[in-house]
Amino acid sequence: MNGKVRGALLALLFLIPLVGVVQPASAADPPTVKLSKSQAGTGGSITVTGAGWRPRALLMLLICGQSVPSTGVRGGTNSCANADGRAVTTDAEGRFSRKLPVAEPPVPCPCVVHVATVTGAKAEADAVFQVAGHAVEPLPAEPAGGRLSVLTDTRLDGSGGLLTWFGAPPARTLVFTVGNVGTSAVRNPVFQVGTSHGVFAPKWEDQQWRGTIRPGKKARIELPVELAAGAHGDYTVSLKYGGKVMAEQPWGVGRPWGVTLFWVLVCLVVPAALFRVGMAVVDRVRPRRTSRRRGLRLPEAALRIPGLKPREEARHALPSSSSTLPWFTPDNDPGTAGRLSAPHDDSPTSPTTPTRKGST
Repeated sequence: MNGKVRGALLALLFLIPLVGVVQPASAADPPTVKLSKSQAGTGGSITVTGAGWRPRALLMLLICGQSVPSTGVRGGTNSCANADGRAVTTDAEGRFSRKLPVAEPPVPCPCVVHVATVTGAKAEADAVFQVAGHAVEPLPAEPAGGRLSVLTDTRLDGSGGLLTWFGAPPARTLVFTVGNVGTSAVRNPVFQVGTSHGVFAPKWEDQQWRGTIRPGKKARIELPVELAAGAHGDYTVSLKYGGKVMAEQPWGVGRPWGVTLFWVLVCLVVPAALFRVGMAVVDRVRPRRTSRRRGLRLPEAALRIPGLKPREEARHALPSSSSTLPWFTPDNDPGTAGRLSAPHDDSPTSPTTPTRKGST
């Protein structure tokens, strides 16, 4: 009995590490998608469920044509019924369930229900679906010859400057390395670079790279990327070649605070300038008050100026309005007689008046 117990304990000790190894492997399984119906007509709806997705991830559900799960959506979202797509957010365990209306894609079937992440790390999954009554055609053959594949992670080189801080268009350079896994050379390949903001679809722009990539060789590609003036927030730069998205690169653009500072200064300076102009106009238009006594006070002020000579004081003084002394009046003016002595009585009876000789 003791030997059997020891053997069981040893077996459990060996199984415990294996269980810990198996759990991470199951967590690394790709996300899955299941449909309530494999076929439905236009106007109906199906229920799409999924598991194994990133928790709290935003997903987009679309019905796409000319696609199978093994090759994915070859024509990109241009081959999907984008107008009838639906969005869903996974729960804390990475699961979701959402009704999807059935609509005909713009290209013939075979069709799939395509589920892909909108933001964050890229993940996608497809489930076979048949749109009843929609045309079915064979998949187009893949072009023989050169095929390009991205060998390294993409990155954005460059940085913003002073002009970008004041609202200039942010610009970067998308850098990546591709390899030719085909049997023939690829000359002057045309890539499509798209920029998207939030949940909006990317805006694609064709850019041609000048050069030749021979079979089994690789090349470093640099493509310019530019946003609109004043753009800010979280953007995603996508790279597409041959109708297939090859890589995506997030891009966080800072807010142009210089524009905000400019408008704050405008709101402060313009009202202050208008107030100053208005006060100057009011000061010129209003009538000025004059004082009658201002002229009489000037001589007193002039006399009080230190260092002023008597002649200059007399010059500044106003002329007198009358030359007569204050104790004389026109009735008792002494006249122009040039007497130097005090006044006396001139009557004939005055005892001091001398008399002429020989008078009778």
